[in-house]
Amino acid sequence: MAPQRLPCLPSLLLPLLTLLLAQAEARSFVVDLYKDRFLLDGAPFRYVSGSMHYFRVPRVLWADRLFKMRMSGLNAVQFYVPWNYHEPEPGVYNFNGSRDLIAFLHEATLANLFVILRPGPYICAEWEMGGLPSWLLRNPRINLRTSDPDFLAAVDSWFEVLLPKIYPWLYHNGGNIISIQVENEYGSYRACDFIYLRHLAGLFRALLGDKILLFTTDGPEGLKCGSLQGLFTTVDFGPADNITKIFALLRNYQPHGPLVNSEYYTGWLDYWGQNHSVRSIPAVTTGLEHMLKLGASVNMYMFHGGTNFGYWNGADEKGRFLPITTSYDYDAPLSEAGDPTPKLFALRNVISKFQEIPLGPLPPPSFKMTLGPLTLELNGALLDFLGFLCPQGPTHSFFPMTFEAVKQDHGFMLYRTHLTHSFLEPTLLWVPKNGIHDRAYVLVDGVFQGVLERNVKHKLFLTGNEGSTLDILMENMGRLSFGSNSSDFKGLLEPPILGQRLLTQWLMFPLNIDKLIKWRFPILLPKKSEPQAPTGPIFYSTTFPILGSVGDTFLYLPGWTKGQVWINGFNLGRYWTKRGPQQTLYVPKPLLLPEGLLNKITLLELENVPLQPQVQFLDTPFLNSTLHKTYVYYLSTDIQSNSEPMELSGH
Repeated sequence: MAPQRLPCLPSLLLPLLTLLLAQAEARSFVVDLYKDRFLLDGAPFRYVSGSMHYFRVPRVLWADRLFKMRMSGLNAVQFYVPWNYHEPEPGVYNFNGSRDLIAFLHEATLANLFVILRPGPYICAEWEMGGLPSWLLRNPRINLRTSDPDFLAAVDSWFEVLLPKIYPWLYHNGGNIISIQVENEYGSYRACDFIYLRHLAGLFRALLGDKILLFTTDGPEGLKCGSLQGLFTTVDFGPADNITKIFALLRNYQPHGPLVNSEYYTGWLDYWGQNHSVRSIPAVTTGLEHMLKLGASVNMYMFHGGTNFGYWNGADEKGRFLPITTSYDYDAPLSEAGDPTPKLFALRNVISKFQEIPLGPLPPPSFKMTLGPLTLELNGALLDFLGFLCPQGPTHSFFPMTFEAVKQDHGFMLYRTHLTHSFLEPTLLWVPKNGIHDRAYVLVDGVFQGVLERNVKHKLFLTGNEGSTLDILMENMGRLSFGSNSSDFKGLLEPPILGQRLLTQWLMFPLNIDKLIKWRFPILLPKKSEPQAPTGPIFYSTTFPILGSVGDTFLYLPGWTKGQVWINGFNLGRYWTKRGPQQTLYVPKPLLLPEGLLNKITLLELENVPLQPQVQFLDTPFLNSTLHKTYVYYLSTDIQSNSEPMELSGH
């Protein structure tokens, strides 16, 4: 039987394919140098964008936050890609769950938002080590953010994985990424290594092609070393700055093309021990309106801040070490819990004067839940669980080794030695050259003695017998994310000295506390020793049901000092109630189990437990209370400086 002849489908589809190809070719986002504007598919275009970081928001909430941004009048979202979030070990990559970058790009598409991508490799973002993976520091001689061959080799390997993933999402390929930033505020690094910048630009071009718009971003003072010929130059500044003056300065580096503020600050970050930062609504709206009248494109940093869950917060160094709080609320238009604020509605009103706002109301604030107080039960001292926390056993060294040397990236490490002499009179324990990075919790024979802190002149005196066990629990409070961005090694950087005796023969126990919490969840950790006084480092926990509707909530820890919190095995972040300003931790609804199931909260209190070991869940956050006395930070390399610290009253 002769085969039947099928219709000539290719000839029928050819006109359609030609049309689709023509439309694809028409997709373009370019700079019009002659009329100082962007062109999107050949038409004049201006973006009004907002920053949101997928890595600071649980994945299940991405769509909600992006939808609210679009309904606020934004037409683009700008975000970073933190290298250390995706490559935890060299050659080991994680793009799953809340690390699924492609899923976030898809959600932005569904929200009808263009994407301005900032893949680094350095991002700052007040994120741990500015997004650079701490395993880079296992090479102690590496020179970060320069043309050091070791650094470039690691960067090349990372981008050869990342950039092909985003290539299909470039706008001219049918995606939503209209522009990509090269490095980040490089001019503030002071290295001024143009070989490094040119290497990055060449790498981006090789992997992404020449159609995507590449740009740089710097503050006004950083344009000299941060801009690069061949890359579009943008600037960042806040409401208090002189817009006309800064844009005039930008014209020295970018004579033609649209004016762009890539980071217009709607608020600011918070440091432990300082006040919660706020930016007034009139200041923020006035500045935005001024820039939009000039025809500028603007990205608001942040539009939604989110949370530094776990150990991911960064730190600054401005003559002193300033770790950043768990909350990254940022006084942004969308609050940490994703609720519209008065600032959002005021900004939306300004935007509506310049471009069409989507029809329909913004969703109302989410339901907030209250619960408690809940009384927590003692599980035992951290030392009781050393075998579980470090099952592989310790590393031995004559002198103490850094976190990086024993491949401990985050969290805590225990240093242990034994006294070779008796110290019957109180004897000063000190670490030369400011070698505490970042906080040391000191115990003798399991009894908590006190704290030593980076850049802070505490005096700690110890007694002990020959053979007594000296334990120093070291906490990494977050690697530098801005400032010098020097190699911020963690742990004991110098051997401690007791009196005049150098302490040697150390055991280092890298602790995996998160794994222990997950292993033992939901069973309470077995109670071991019962300390005479409830001092840290010590575990407390309890289980609790939720009766009725589950909602977002804020964990309040009155009387607790400092530590880490887990909800149902999820590392919620650090608390530092004694220092402030943050007094509550945001608990997103998806972390909680519904009625009929037991939730569990676990605390690692590092210092002192309140007389009533209770916590509460509130329906409003408490982010602005600094109720302690802080100390002026010293800069000398010897803790035995004769100068005494000056007390500054908190409020």
